[in-house]
Amino acid sequence: MELRRELLPPAVPAGRLAELGEEILRIERLLYEDGEAGRRAVDAFNAATGNAYEPSAFLSRAAACDLEEFALQAARPAWPRVPDITREELTEIVRRVVSGYASGDPDADYYLLVLRTNVAHPRAADLLFHPPARLVDAPPERIVEELSAYRPIAL
Repeated sequence: MELRRELLPPAVPAGRLAELGEEILRIERLLYEDGEAGRRAVDAFNAATGNAYEPSAFLSRAAACDLEEFALQAARPAWPRVPDITREELTEIVRRVVSGYASGDPDADYYLLVLRTNVAHPRAADLLFHPPARLVDAPPERIVEELSAYRPIAL
């Protein structure tokens, strides 16, 4: 199934990735050298990119992902909410997440973010990667049914 443009990972120019990569490295250095200046740099980075990174994301970045991955994540929308997303689109996104992680597709993280942003279920990723017994080997349609059935409890 073809997904509409709002659900696809946006292309990021190489120059923008390089610029963000340099800033990420600068912030990492600052956090090690001058924590307060580093925290201010993180706040400025978040304001410029629309993200909500904590300093720990920069300090642990090298162990979690490479610089280009982090820059790509920072360059793309932090919360790609699509209000009129359909079940069919969610099903295709689940397919792309599962197949993307299996094949090493760099866009799999973005599709997982789209999924998590567009469903109310607080553990959407767990249903894909650590499902309860009733959902082991379930088709994407069944996963979407489970995700869509979740209703938060009002306190």
